[in-house]
Amino acid sequence: MKARVGLALALPPVAWYLFEVGLGSTLVGPCAAVGRWLGPLWGAGSLGACAAAVAIALPVARRTQTDSATPWLGRVAILGAGIFALAILYQALAVLIVPSCA
Repeated sequence: MKARVGLALALPPVAWYLFEVGLGSTLVGPCAAVGRWLGPLWGAGSLGACAAAVAIALPVARRTQTDSATPWLGRVAILGAGIFALAILYQALAVLIVPSCA
């Protein structure tokens, strides 16, 4: 159970970091070759990782154990996934607004 919570806590920040690094690495080469589809597609994949973290943490958060901190950490993981999903969503929308070779 603690492994599920640990995975749910770690997955959204890692997805956001890989989103940042991945889109930053596309700026090194010829930006016209990247096109406008990579940012939203990468953002959708990162949002999928955040949704997977919520799916992993939800059964843990619904437990009613009072002797353990695991349900509380499950709720924190869901909150963290929401916050990182919001950051990824805003950055993916910014990629849609700003042209790739700006």
